[in-house]
Amino acid sequence: MARQPADAPRPLITSAYVAFAAFGSFWGIWGASVPRVAQQSGLGAGQLGFALLFVGAGALPAMPLAGRALDRWGLRVASVAIGALGGVGAGLALTARDLVSLCIGLAFVGATSGAADVAINAVAGRAERSAGRPVITRAHGAFSSLVVLGSLATGLAAAVELPLAVPFVVVAIASIVTGAATFWMLPGRGIPEDYEDCAATDFADSHRWRIAPFVLIGVLGALAFASENAHQSWSAVFAETELHTGPGASAVAPAVFAGTVALTRFAVGGVRADMSRTVLLAGTAATAVGTVLIASAPTLFLAAAGLAVAAAGTAVLFPTLLAVVSRNVDEARRGRATSIVTTVSYLGFLLGPVYVGLWADAVGLRGAMLAVAALAIGLFLLIPVLLRHSGFGFSRARRRMPCRCSAE
Repeated sequence: MARQPADAPRPLITSAYVAFAAFGSFWGIWGASVPRVAQQSGLGAGQLGFALLFVGAGALPAMPLAGRALDRWGLRVASVAIGALGGVGAGLALTARDLVSLCIGLAFVGATSGAADVAINAVAGRAERSAGRPVITRAHGAFSSLVVLGSLATGLAAAVELPLAVPFVVVAIASIVTGAATFWMLPGRGIPEDYEDCAATDFADSHRWRIAPFVLIGVLGALAFASENAHQSWSAVFAETELHTGPGASAVAPAVFAGTVALTRFAVGGVRADMSRTVLLAGTAATAVGTVLIASAPTLFLAAAGLAVAAAGTAVLFPTLLAVVSRNVDEARRGRATSIVTTVSYLGFLLGPVYVGLWADAVGLRGAMLAVAALAIGLFLLIPVLLRHSGFGFSRARRRMPCRCSAE
């Protein structure tokens, strides 16, 4: 009797999309709830900034641990992580009453979020490899879409004066339901003992397990995330301080950015795998051009146009890099490989806004935007070099279908 493959595509693809949607929902409500969380906790701007550092402090150690857990216990780790993130978020909203409680809550949020980030990317990577068609970029599009929708829904809840915890509890319930559903759709433990993945044989044979190739891809991801989060975090500030818009009009900037990211990820999600390097180079070029347009924009309309170009460029970078790795990694080490790439990349996400702040203090915010454009140019130059040295070059970027070498 023929056995059911451990990586049957349809449940993997469905699990990837719903998990990314739940992940995006959480971060959408969190982003829109930060002012109310600070108010409930009685914190000023400086204390809030300090507390937010605990998100990264919790995430960074959790990400490599999640990778090892995935390789040991299988993709169902993603189900547990998504459910836990929703529950921890609701707990944070209910218990954050001062600086100490908020810092503790954010550390737990960071830990569960970091674990979920690694795990759902591993699910999407296995789904893309199994299906032989793009999944990762569109899954990230689902994340971006739900960030936008979650933010809007949370804003509406605040406008009608619902308690802070309400949207968090709603997302917690949705996350737990998602976790339970994906638990039954995902394979129980990694890959079967007699499963041999021939698609990655040439890479595995020529690159014994070591972290260097994945660190190099992570460096590219860090530069990509630094540019992306620099725009997401500073676009409203740029609109207010440089273009002298009011708070309402300045909110257009991050909305344009997030919306364009989501649309772009769905639009390019079907691009062939052998076009990965072209997509990466085009994305970095668009990021640089759009950022220069922002830096020189005299009006909000032109700044928004530049922001849309930059958003379209950054949208494709990390998902494409992760897809390049996912198509070639040994299935037995997918969790660890994904955790290395995402952890190194996450450093760029954390440091991008700081990078802008330092340059803004030195040369002003318009000059800081040019510094972000310089990051994109640097990434453009590094992509061919680091892809080649990592082993994930042209020959590795072609679409491949997994094969099962063992007897049925």
